[in-house]
Amino acid sequence: MEFIRMANKKLLITGGAGFIGSHVVRLFANKYPNYQIVNLDKLTYAGNLENLKDVEKKSNYTFVKGDIVDASFINELFAIHKFDSVIHLAAESHVDRSISNPLEFVMTNVIGTVNLLNAAKNEWKENFSDHRFYHVSTDEVYGTLGETGMFTETTAYDPHSPYSASKASSDHFVRAYHDTYGLDAVISNCSNNYGSHHFPEKLIPLSIHNIKNNKSIPIYGKGENIRDWLWVEDHARAIDVVFHNAKSGSTYNIGGHNEWTNIDLIHLLCKIMDKKLNRAEGESAKLITYVKDRAGHDLRYAIDSSKLQKELGWTPSLQFEEGLEKTVDWYLDNEEWLNHVTSGNYKKYYEEQYTKR
Repeated sequence: MEFIRMANKKLLITGGAGFIGSHVVRLFANKYPNYQIVNLDKLTYAGNLENLKDVEKKSNYTFVKGDIVDASFINELFAIHKFDSVIHLAAESHVDRSISNPLEFVMTNVIGTVNLLNAAKNEWKENFSDHRFYHVSTDEVYGTLGETGMFTETTAYDPHSPYSASKASSDHFVRAYHDTYGLDAVISNCSNNYGSHHFPEKLIPLSIHNIKNNKSIPIYGKGENIRDWLWVEDHARAIDVVFHNAKSGSTYNIGGHNEWTNIDLIHLLCKIMDKKLNRAEGESAKLITYVKDRAGHDLRYAIDSSKLQKELGWTPSLQFEEGLEKTVDWYLDNEEWLNHVTSGNYKKYYEEQYTKR
C-alpha cells in the first residue's frame, strides 16, 4: 500500500547536514511545505550546516544537534516531536576511516540505528501503519563483483570492510524490526554519489580540490577499481519516490547504470578541469599519483536498479559527463565553501547561527 503522501507529516531526517542528507532535506523542505522536517545531525567533520543556508529559515524546517548513539536523547526527541516518519541517513561512511577505527562505525551505524528503531517502535506501537522508517544504505554491503553481473535486491550480503560490515548489520536490524515487530520499514542501497557539497576526502571532490591547487591526485593501486556513479540530486529524488511509494518491508537498489574505472574517471575529470582552468590539455593529468592499494578494496560495484524503475518509475536524469561538469562548475563557483571545509572554518557556522539564539 502506498504511504500517504500529502498528510501533514512530522519527519525526522538523520544526517541531514551531510552530503546526501542535505540534498534530501532541501528537496523535502521545498517540495513538501506541509511537512514539518527536523534535521538531526551530530555535526562531525562531514556535517556542515553551510550546506543548508538556503532552507534554514523556512518555517517547516528545524535543526537539532545530537548523536544517535545517545539512546536517552533519541527517546526524548521522539517524545517531544512525535515523529510519524524517519529517513535515516546518519552514518560514518568513509572506508579508510573504518579501517583505522572500526568501533566508531559499529557505534554510529549499528547502535545508532538500533536506538532509532527502538524509539520508533516504542512511539508508534499503537499504529505502525501510519508511520514509516526508511533506512538509506549502500551497495557496499553486497561485497564485490567480477567483470560481469550486477547487484540486485536479492544478492547475498558479503561485506569486506568494517564500514560495509556495519552497514550490512544495520540493514539486518531494520529488516528484523519489520519482521519481528511489524514496523513499516523500507531500505534502499545506493551506488557511489557525486555532486555538490561533498566533503573533500572522497575521490571526486578531493581530486577537484587538488587539481585546482596543483597537488597530487592519489589513486589506489592501478586505478582499475570500478564504481557505478549516481548524481546526488537523482539519489534524493529516488529517496522521495521510495519513501512515499514503496511497500512496507521492501528494498530497492538505486544506481546510475554508469560504470567507470577510477583512472578513467580521473582522466575525464582532468580533461574537464584543464578546460575550466584554461590549462593545456593533459596538464592536470600530470598530477596523478599511484599509491598503495587499501586493504579489502572491492574491485567492482554495479547496481541493477530496474526494480525501482519498473515499479516506481524513477530513472536517473543526467549522463555522467554532464553531471561531472556540473559538479566541477559548482566547486569552482563555490570557492568559499570549499575553503571553509578544507580549513575547518565551516564548523564555526553552527556556533554563529545556533548557539547565540
